[in-house]
Amino acid sequence: MVDTATMAKLLQSFKIALNAHDRENPDHNSWGIGMSYFDIERLDLEEGEEILPGIVLRNDGGTTGNFRILCDGDHDADSELESEEVVDAVASEELGEPLVVESGSTPAPVRPPV
Repeated sequence: MVDTATMAKLLQSFKIALNAHDRENPDHNSWGIGMSYFDIERLDLEEGEEILPGIVLRNDGGTTGNFRILCDGDHDADSELESEEVVDAVASEELGEPLVVESGSTPAPVRPPV
């Protein structure tokens, strides 16, 4: 059984994360907290248990020691838009001067501009 202070700190962390999520994503409805099965068992909690009003605990197969806010929104839509905007840039002109080395001599060390 987890002591009261640890459980209070955990519930406080859940509430802070839920508030931050709801503030940043007002059109998404939070419905749960996702944790690894190991953490749920270690904290002596039950999957599907209502941990806060309207918020249930789910095993989402995530990493141990972390939790995630579960909601009905699509958080990957923004990353897909960003990935579509990426283009390959190819230089049309050469900015550096070609390096010419005479046979038998050592070229001067290249120093970056400061």
